[in-house]
Amino acid sequence: MNVLQQHYQGTYPKLIMFDLDGTLVDSAPDIAIAVNKTLQDLNLPAVAEESVRNWVGNGADILIRRALTNGDDNNSIDQALWDKAFKLLLEYYPYHHNANYIYQGVKPFLEFMQKQTVKMAVVTNKPVVFVEPLLVELEINQYFQWIVGGGSLPQKKPAPEPLLYVLQQANIMAEQALFIGDSRNDVRAAKAANVPCAALTYGYNHGESIAVEDPDWVIDDLRDLLK
Repeated sequence: MNVLQQHYQGTYPKLIMFDLDGTLVDSAPDIAIAVNKTLQDLNLPAVAEESVRNWVGNGADILIRRALTNGDDNNSIDQALWDKAFKLLLEYYPYHHNANYIYQGVKPFLEFMQKQTVKMAVVTNKPVVFVEPLLVELEINQYFQWIVGGGSLPQKKPAPEPLLYVLQQANIMAEQALFIGDSRNDVRAAKAANVPCAALTYGYNHGESIAVEDPDWVIDDLRDLLK
């Protein structure tokens, strides 16, 4: 039996929920382009792509705050400037998807789970208006029955509400599900929802090892769960 079968009593989870950025898709290059176009319009200095990688994961509202303060979450910011920057980011991001790519192992894993009739969902803090077009563009939208994004619900990860919402929609118990992400927000949301969690090492976790969050599994590739 493989890793998942050992945990789920010889079978597979009935529902798998995935984070998006840093888990299924490397979108940091395109996000960085949109952020820097925004900063350019505001006559502010550009930021490095590596910085953006460390800032994503909490939603576009927090991302733009970090871009305006160079990553200082404690720095106060003029509300009018934030409003203008946020609006610009939302305008620029839909037009910069040229550098996005699906991580190795993602599509074979999705195809395998679809054949096992496992239900699947995307649970991300990215504004939901951007999520489905991106999934369509990358030709993986057909695998997901539910999409929950930032703004879909009053709370977002690391709160458990997005995961609990999908569990309710799927009519599946937490222990029958699996959440796969790459950041501390993902692991903390899964733990708060009592959902088993696998965390990927290649994603965006603010430069920290995801192992310190103690997920159920730490993996380098989604296919590691099938070994």
